[in-house]
Amino acid sequence: MLYSSDLLAIVGAGEQASLSPRRLCLFKTTTGSPLRELNFLTSILAVRMNKKRLVVVLLEKTFVYDLNTLVMLDTIDTVPNPKGLSAFSPCIEGCYLAVPASATKGSVLVYNVMELQSHSEIDAHRSPLAAIALSSNGMYIATASEQGTLIRVHLVSEATKSYSFRRGTYPSTIYSLSFGPSTQLPDILIATSSSGSIHAFSLRLAINQRSKRSTSFLGSVLPDSVSDALDPAHHHVLQNAVSPGIRSYAVVRKIDKLEGTSSPSQFTSLRAMVSVITYNGYFQEYTLSINNKNESLWTLEREFNLFSP
Repeated sequence: MLYSSDLLAIVGAGEQASLSPRRLCLFKTTTGSPLRELNFLTSILAVRMNKKRLVVVLLEKTFVYDLNTLVMLDTIDTVPNPKGLSAFSPCIEGCYLAVPASATKGSVLVYNVMELQSHSEIDAHRSPLAAIALSSNGMYIATASEQGTLIRVHLVSEATKSYSFRRGTYPSTIYSLSFGPSTQLPDILIATSSSGSIHAFSLRLAINQRSKRSTSFLGSVLPDSVSDALDPAHHHVLQNAVSPGIRSYAVVRKIDKLEGTSSPSQFTSLRAMVSVITYNGYFQEYTLSINNKNESLWTLEREFNLFSP
């Protein structure tokens, strides 16, 4: 769906001839009729949209279209991408697309879809990528490899690593990454994994603690990326939110800053609304509260089965 509009991009699963996985249909819900169809030689693996651009991800190619005219603007040759891994920042000013740049290691190609040119290539992990996410303003990119133990965040403009967070000690598949909505630095990053847990990482707390650590002896010995990864203070986990092995996706829908907090240089308490949807048909909505002592509380607000009558 294009934001909260009546425009849908629909790709079939192939059970019917009219619902081919190689056909993209732009559908207008208010009229109940398709506007335009685009056909491709291979299956469509992902579709991304904003008010100016339409991006279609195939196995080894990614196409960029003008959304208003559906004129194809560029074709990006990519490494084999069977999972359709991609991330897209919806804002026009920092409108970037991220896709895997290597099939053997965790490199990311960042492409500017407004200027139609490659922006940078980021070497994020030693293992191939499992998940990518861009912040809504296009400033930051989060990545996880197939190992799933570390989640890294890079500043897109300079292609430099800003943070490293440890999800856990044992390997786990990261199903989704989602930044909190913000016009500047997102407050939190949410991840779901095959362990069934939901992970929240405090980006603003990482900044404040890193600035304090830089003046300490430990900060002079340990690089930022190492000490960030080993510091559990940034990590807030909801265990067993989903059955282990069930694919799930989470998104941060809203963040509220709470009153009575101290100066902006210190950690600000917040309340985040996190929505989760699972492959076995459940929708969950949680409130994550983090106070100015970095104590967190997950509250399940509602849950229902999308498949139930």
